[in-house]
Order: sequence, then C-alpha cells, then structure tokens
Amino acid sequence: MTATIPASTSQAAHLRTHTFHGLDTSQPAPRLLVLGAVHGNETCGTQAITQLLAELESGGLVIQRGTVTFIPITNPLAYQLGRRMGDRNLNRNMTVTAEPQDFEDRIANVLCPILEAHDVLLDLHSFHTGGAPFVMIGPQNNTGTLEPFCQAEQEMQLALHTGPWRIVEGWLDTYARGVKRRAQKAASGGSDRSQALVTSTNYGVGTTEYMRSKGGYGVTLECGQHDDPKGTDVARQAILQTMALLGLVDPAAVPLSPAAAGREILRLVDVTDREHTGDRFTREWRSFDAVKTDEVIGWRQSGEEVKAPQDGFIVFPNPRGEVGQEWFYFALRRA
Repeated sequence: MTATIPASTSQAAHLRTHTFHGLDTSQPAPRLLVLGAVHGNETCGTQAITQLLAELESGGLVIQRGTVTFIPITNPLAYQLGRRMGDRNLNRNMTVTAEPQDFEDRIANVLCPILEAHDVLLDLHSFHTGGAPFVMIGPQNNTGTLEPFCQAEQEMQLALHTGPWRIVEGWLDTYARGVKRRAQKAASGGSDRSQALVTSTNYGVGTTEYMRSKGGYGVTLECGQHDDPKGTDVARQAILQTMALLGLVDPAAVPLSPAAAGREILRLVDVTDREHTGDRFTREWRSFDAVKTDEVIGWRQSGEEVKAPQDGFIVFPNPRGEVGQEWFYFALRRA
C-alpha cells in the first residue's frame, strides 16, 4: 500500500482502496467509507485523502478503533480523462448490474458491495461555478416508497460536523420529478432525448442514496468550486471531523469541534433540464444566488424566458450541461 496516488491509472483497469482497522476493540465503532473523485474532475477529495494516507502510513495519524476505507479515485476512467464522466455519470443509477454495459456499470458492481460493507459514507465533491461549500443530506425519517430512512438524526449530526454552514436536502424526490418529466417528453415524441438512463426511475440514486437503501447513512460534501485551492482543506477537515465524531481516532489528537449554530437549511424543490445547446443563462449564476419571483434565469434557444417560479435560490447552475440533463436546480429555505 502506498500513499502516492498516480496521475493516471493503468488504463483504468482497477479500483484501488485503502482500509485501516483500529486495534482497540473494547468499544464498538462504525465502519466509515470516504470517497474522492466520484466525478473525475472533482479532485479536492483525492488530494485530501492523499495527504491523510501519508499521515496514516507514517504514524502521524492513527485509527484507534473501528474501520475506515478510503477510495481516493472512485472513477479512475473519468479521473484519467480529466472530466466529470467516463462513459456515463457514476453518481447516477448506482446499482449492481448483471450485464454491465459501460465502465461505470463495472465500477458500480465493485463499489456497491463496498458501500454495503460500511455503516457511514462521506462523499467528497466540488462544483462548476463559484459559491461557498455546502453539505447535502437525505430525507427526514419516513416509511415511504421513494427513500425510506430511519437515521436522519445521525446523518444531521454528521452534516453539522463537516464544516460548511449551509445544508441542502431534497435531492431524490426533486430528481424523481425531473426524471418523470423527461420520460413524459420522450413518450410523447416531444423530445429527441432517448437515452434510457436519464429516464430511469433509478437514475437519481447515487452513492449516498444507495448507502441509505442498504441501512447506512451518509452525506455528500460539496467542497467548493473545482479549481478553488481551499477545497482540499475543506475536504481534509471534514474527514478528520467525521473520524472524530465516530470515535475512530484519539480525541486528543483530533478534537471534535462543536457544531456551529445558525446553520441554513435549504430544500431542493425542482430541477430544470437544458433542452438545447443554445439554452443560456442571463448571467454567470453561482450556487445559492437568490432570485425573485419571475426573475429571468435564462433563455431557451427559441428565445423563451426561463423564470423563477417564486423567491428562492439557484443551485448547481451548469452553463455547459449536457442536453437532456440538469441545467440548474431551484431551492427554498426550509420553513
């Protein structure tokens, strides 16, 4: 095992993991999984994991109890290519596939059992445009059919200790509404989007959603803009605080910081797809830019205005989004 992460993989032929088991078995402790580069151009997690692997190898940091597994490059093909995806988006349609059709299917067939073998997930990402870091959580406890869950309190505690003051919820039900609209357009012949994946009801399921479906919990930490050098520090601090929260490390070596008060919680309520390469924004939106009712967010290629349905916030604006996929999300402050 080495703490040096290569600039490229061996033709993206394998998935490298690094697992550490604490030797103190006197107290139960969870199994933590930390992921970097689920999207190949989001490398702050990879860099932070690389730093911590070096400290673990040198003895500067010690896992006292429980288990932690690091995957610094979760999508080696996308990482090797220096782009978001290899053949497709790994963080969508996360499932085991009997007959894999692409590279991400093969990765998922290995990654899903790894997720199932752990209790807690910290998935490290970054985003296209400017804006402050934030953390994404799952649903509140429920017994529904979309994403039943019973560990919302533990997940919120994890979110509160990752660092960012803004928390975002509502991913899967918002994504499901977007997928339903895509499927309706494809069925009516009103769109040339015929890709099976983007109209699949499972397409909103990524790493954290899969983790919850198997009895665990986890958060997605968006560490900042892709090229922000501070993103690595955000990711590193989140990993250390997560290990402290879960009792994996000596509290004297990694003190647990108190969860800051005054956190803002926003709920995603809708997603708008990019329908044509000519669709464009009115300006360079940043995640969490506030908009007013009927404010023009962008224009369709036809000239049609895309307006804010009410006062709210733009999230994940992607001016270079693929046709038929997410252009931006719309969020409201949790009541």
